[in-house]
Amino acid sequence: MSTAHISPAAVRASAAYAALTAAHEVGDYLIQRDADATAKGERGPAGAAACARHVATYTAAQALTLYAADRYLHLGLNWRRATAGLALSAATHYAADRCAGRWADDTDSAPLLVRAAHTTGKGTWLKRDPRAGALIDQAWHKACIALAAALTATGR
Repeated sequence: MSTAHISPAAVRASAAYAALTAAHEVGDYLIQRDADATAKGERGPAGAAACARHVATYTAAQALTLYAADRYLHLGLNWRRATAGLALSAATHYAADRCAGRWADDTDSAPLLVRAAHTTGKGTWLKRDPRAGALIDQAWHKACIALAAALTATGR
């Protein structure tokens, strides 16, 4: 395949995905406070606040990394689209992280993503393997980052 057929949006999306994914690792593992990691899945205002604090620092890491990639790679990202991509990443990250510690819960009071995982046949795995919830969480994050990168890269 000739590189002459690769669109500028595809290049921007690839670079945005790389930047957002690198920042995801930093935000999820290096920056996140242990207290927030422990509490973010708890029911009620304390859990919601812990998750919101984590998502704020996570999103800041993604924004800074995306800005650096845009500046130094001359991607020409549209700041409105980049903001929309970051908002999508933040919202979906919050939704997944509210499930922390609750992936094996198969009740009607479980978070939506947990119920969806059980409904789609992941319940036995989630109950049997203590790592399953974290793996589903990370798969969700990566899929949402791909959508955020595509959103970020479109439009000029």
